[in-house]
Amino acid sequence: MMRRREFISLLGGAAAMWPLAAGAQQPALPVIGYLSTGWQASDAFRLAAFRQGLHEAGYTEGRDVAIEYHWAEGQLNRLPALAADLARRPVSMIAAAGVSAALEAKAASSTIPIVFVTGVDPVALGLVASLNRPGGNLTGVTDLTTELGPKHLELLQELLPTATTIALLVNPSRPDAATISRDLQALGSSRGIQVHVLHASTSRDLDTVFAKLFQLQVPGLVIGADAFFNSQSEQLAVLTVRQGLPAIHVVRQFATAGGLMSYGGGLTDAYRQIGVYTGRILKGEKPADLPVQQSTKVELVINLKTAKALDLDVPPTLLARADEVIE
Repeated sequence: MMRRREFISLLGGAAAMWPLAAGAQQPALPVIGYLSTGWQASDAFRLAAFRQGLHEAGYTEGRDVAIEYHWAEGQLNRLPALAADLARRPVSMIAAAGVSAALEAKAASSTIPIVFVTGVDPVALGLVASLNRPGGNLTGVTDLTTELGPKHLELLQELLPTATTIALLVNPSRPDAATISRDLQALGSSRGIQVHVLHASTSRDLDTVFAKLFQLQVPGLVIGADAFFNSQSEQLAVLTVRQGLPAIHVVRQFATAGGLMSYGGGLTDAYRQIGVYTGRILKGEKPADLPVQQSTKVELVINLKTAKALDLDVPPTLLARADEVIE
């Protein structure tokens, strides 16, 4: 029979091993690198959607996965260093929010899985070989934001039928800035409208832009699709209304903050989808085998209160097509 002293000694030895065994059963969480062109505060609703998608795929931040956030805060020249830092850590994968973030993430690593959201054709950008068969280490979601510029012009012209000039606000740091400007100018010319292109990539630039808009006395403004402008949607709404300028933007937050109109894709749904893809890749699927999703949800929001403040009569046909009217 085992003596009492021997039993206590054996029990003590086993107890000493328990913390080590418990620690061995808790491997480090996989880490997602989140690379964004924007600001943490303005990305809140996108992050919520991304986390929802992760949750649908079986992952909860802090419990099953950790997320390392890198924000460029509108300074696109910071993205190469931020992307390189994530690649060095290394992270299990990278979620890239925005076209510039996706391009820099791709440049930083050819092996780390990357999921992206972009409003530009990812094939034309060289991010993937094709939508159905991405190849390589990238896949993601493409929405319709940059393709909506012509529709923005059409909607503004419908509201301002006598307008012969319109201004277009573009971020010159975008890889496709020249294409966006050229295409909308060509469309405007075909419709008898001169399109003045103005550039801004910082908050300070916006003051200069609105001073120029005052000088031009244009009757309307199209705000181009861009992460910086999305992050400044509330400020842009205030500035346009203060100047009495009818304007249209791609994100719903612009209209809800007091801007006249928004017409754009469902960014919330796009970010939820990359959250789902992130979870699937963490479970072992490869980006090369996951087709690029195309988010086709588009909504028109009209702020009728702002229209009345600007002394504009919104055509009943336009109101009837709106997904939401703010009164």
